[in-house]
Amino acid sequence: MKLLRYIYTTIGVVGLAAPALAQEFISGLPRNETLIIQGPEAQNADWFNLWAPGGGAQANGNQQLSADTLWFINPEGSGEDAWQNALAAAPPEYNDDFTTMTVSLKDGIYWSDGQPFTAEDVVYTVETMIEHPGMNWSARLSVSVDTVEAIDDHTVVFNLKSPNSRFHTLFTVRWNAAWIMPKHIFSEYDDPLTASFNPPVSLSAYVLENYDSNGQWAIWRLRDDWERTSIGMTLDSAPEVTYVVYRTAGNPDARVIEQLNNNLDVINDIAPEGMFTIAREAADTTAQWLPGFPFAHPDPTLPSVLFNNQLDKLSDPRVRWALALMIDIRSVSMGSYRGAANIAALSVPPTGTAIPTYYEPMQEWLTNFELDTGESTIQPYNPDIAEQIAELVTPQWGDSIPPDPDLRREMFGFGWWNQDVDAAAELLRAAGFTQSGNSWLTPEGEPFTLTLQVEGDNIPTLARAGNIIAQQWSMNGVPTNINVAGPTHSQRLDVGDYEAAIFWTVETWGGHPDLSFFLESFHSDFIVPLGESQPPRNLQRWENAQLDDIIERNRVLAFDSPEVAELGVEYLKLAVEEMPFIPLMAYNKFAPFDTTYWTGYPSIENPYAASGPFWSNIRYMVTALERTGAE
Repeated sequence: MKLLRYIYTTIGVVGLAAPALAQEFISGLPRNETLIIQGPEAQNADWFNLWAPGGGAQANGNQQLSADTLWFINPEGSGEDAWQNALAAAPPEYNDDFTTMTVSLKDGIYWSDGQPFTAEDVVYTVETMIEHPGMNWSARLSVSVDTVEAIDDHTVVFNLKSPNSRFHTLFTVRWNAAWIMPKHIFSEYDDPLTASFNPPVSLSAYVLENYDSNGQWAIWRLRDDWERTSIGMTLDSAPEVTYVVYRTAGNPDARVIEQLNNNLDVINDIAPEGMFTIAREAADTTAQWLPGFPFAHPDPTLPSVLFNNQLDKLSDPRVRWALALMIDIRSVSMGSYRGAANIAALSVPPTGTAIPTYYEPMQEWLTNFELDTGESTIQPYNPDIAEQIAELVTPQWGDSIPPDPDLRREMFGFGWWNQDVDAAAELLRAAGFTQSGNSWLTPEGEPFTLTLQVEGDNIPTLARAGNIIAQQWSMNGVPTNINVAGPTHSQRLDVGDYEAAIFWTVETWGGHPDLSFFLESFHSDFIVPLGESQPPRNLQRWENAQLDDIIERNRVLAFDSPEVAELGVEYLKLAVEEMPFIPLMAYNKFAPFDTTYWTGYPSIENPYAASGPFWSNIRYMVTALERTGAE
C-alpha cells in the first residue's frame, strides 16, 4: 500500500481500474513462459486480414508474430549488419536497368496448417492485390509490376513497368511491409477484401491461441514446428517464450502500476512522469533503451503536425508556414516530454545516420534560409533553440545533462523556427486572409478555424503536444478544437477525414540514409480523392511535381549510391519551402521492460532488435529473451 500511495501522489493515478482487471484471461498460462506486452484495443478484433484496409488488428501480435515476408531491416543496425533475409534466401537481384527483380526463397518453410510455403504464394499475393484496388499495397504494386512469375517453387521474378531500384522495399520490413498471403486459404474466398481470415494461418514462429472478441487481448503460442519458419531457421534452440500476450493495460498511469506489479513485461509507451517513476522505484527490475535521462528509445519516426493538403484552406504553403510560426517549440517540448524531446526542423527524424548525413551539413543552409512573407523577408531558423531547452531541464537533471554540445544535440536536437506571430500575420494576409478583431477570415470570407486531431492516451506525449499547439493557434487568432480520435485515429487519417493532426508520415530506415522508406509513397501517382483510402504514408496528400522528379530519380539509383544523400537534401529543402507538414521531433518512446521474468532485452549497448511492441521486428526480441528463473 505504501508503494501505491506513493504512485498516486507521484503520477496522479486516480484508480486501480487496469490492475483490477486482473489476469483472468491468462490464468492458465505459466507466468515464467509468458511474455506480456501492452497492445492497443482492437476495433475489429475478429478480423485478421492484414491485406484489407482498416482491419484494426494489426498491432495485437498478428503482423508482429504471425505474418512474414521477404526481408527485414533492423532499424537500430547499420550497413550490412542491419539486413536480415526472412522468407528470401538472399538480397534481391536486379538487372542492370532495375526493370527486373529476382528473388530466391528459402526451402523448408511451412504454414502453421502444414502446407508448404512456395513461390506460388508470392505470385498469388502480388496478383491478388493488383486485381483488388482496395487492398493494402495494391496501388504501389499496380504502378510498379508488369508481370510476376514463379520460375520454380523457390524462385520469383518480378518484371517491372519502369526502372525501380527500390521495388524490394515493398517487401522489406522495418515496421511492416507487404505480407505474403496463403494462396491455399485465400483462393477459396469469394472476395479477399471481405474475408476475415479467422483463425489466421501463421507463416512465422507463433500462432493464434485465443483472443478477446472485444479487442482487449490476444494470446499467441509458439508453434510446435517453430523451426520450419524463417526466424526459426536462424535459432540454435527453441525460443524460451512459449506464450506472448498482447493486452490493453489502461491509461498511461495504469500501465505504470501494472508493470510495477509485474503484470506487464513490455510497455509500448507511457508519459515521461511514469518513466521517471519506474526508473526511480523499480530500478533493480527495470531495463530501458538508455540507462539514464531521457531513458527513451528514439524511434526513427517524425511526429509532425499533418495538414490535409487537399483542403482549400490548407493548400497554400503560406498558410502552413503561418501556422508553423505561431508555435513556440520550447513550450511544446517542455509540456509534452518534460524537455526529453529531440526536436526536428527538417522532415526526417534527427536519429541514426540522418544526423551526419543531413542535420549537420544543412545547418548553414537552414540558418541562411529566407522566407518571403509578402511584406518582409525573414530568416526564421534559430539554431540555438535545442540548447535553450537543455538549459531549461538542467536544474532538474543536473549532471545527467552533458556539457558537450555534440552530446546535447544528440539528446535535444538542433534548432527550430522562431515563434514569430507578426510574420505569421503577414503570410496570412499575403494568402488573401483578412483579420477581423482577434480572428482571421479565409479568402472566401469564412472564419478560419481548425480541428486538430490526436490519438489520445495511447500516445500521451503527442496528445499533450497537440493540446499545446491548439492553444497557441487559438491564442494567435486561429480557434482550434482538439478531437481525440482514439483507436480510429489512423483510419480517419487514411481516408483524409481530418484537417490537422498530430502523427507521422516520415519514417526512415534508421541505419541507412536512403529515404525511400517513406519518400516513394509520396509520389503523386498514389494520391487519391478525399474519402478514399490513401496508400500507406503521405497522409497529408502532398502533391508536387518537383517532389515527383526527386522520387523518380531515386528509383534508378542503387540503394548504396552516394547520390542518394544528395537527393535526400533536395527533398529536405523542398519540404522546408513548402511546409506540407510541420516536423516537431523524433518520437522518443518511453518503453521500459520488466526484468522479473525475462532478461536480454535490446538496448543502446545491444541494439539487436527494435524495442517497440508494435514493430514487426519485435519477433527478434521475443525469440531472444531468456528466463530469469522467477516462478
